Amino acid sequence: MSQGITLTGMVLSAAPSGDYDKRVVLLTKERGKITAFARGARRQNSSLLAAASPFTFGNFLLYEGRTAYTLAGAEIKNYFEKVKEDFQGAFYGFYFMEFAEYYGQENLDASQMLNLLYVSLLALEKEKLPDRLVRYVLEIKMMVINGEYPQDIVLDPALSDAARYTLRYVIQAPIRNLYTFTVKDEVLEEIAGVQDKIRQKYMDRRLKSLDILEDMVK
Repeated sequence: MSQGITLTGMVLSAAPSGDYDKRVVLLTKERGKITAFARGARRQNSSLLAAASPFTFGNFLLYEGRTAYTLAGAEIKNYFEKVKEDFQGAFYGFYFMEFAEYYGQENLDASQMLNLLYVSLLALEKEKLPDRLVRYVLEIKMMVINGEYPQDIVLDPALSDAARYTLRYVIQAPIRNLYTFTVKDEVLEEIAGVQDKIRQKYMDRRLKSLDILEDMVK
């Protein structure tokens, strides 16, 4: 077996594999999106039970194989229990995970994407921030990071000054400053309309978690 490596990351998704194992997808700072198998993680007494669950953030000990990694241990720094315990917040959180999994790529530095995902989950915990605003900020900034966002949208004369200013701010602001504002409902509706069209144009498929999320918030 290869020498173990420690990667900083977050579990985006987890699925059963065999009788007792889990197949997990992680977004890691150092190597982007990777797949790992957690042996025995579905056993109740497994030390990997919590580590192989979505939203788990920390340092993961992995062994590299030819086609996948083996998860051997983890030092967990945040489980985001507050998000998971909130009915609506959990649906938004799972959508964020799938959105990051869509854009994540292997063997690329994902420090910005990971940071964005982390602060967005923290933002879901803030009662003063509308979940919809957090959602659209994450979408826009994730697309900006990946070079897919049409930044000339801020010149659209059909948008209000407030909507254009908000879009420009999200595009340009450091990740640490993204969730320091709120907007009026009518401005949020403008941003939602713009971003829904952009997402449909630039993403080649609709995410399953988005259908579930939108059915839930209706």
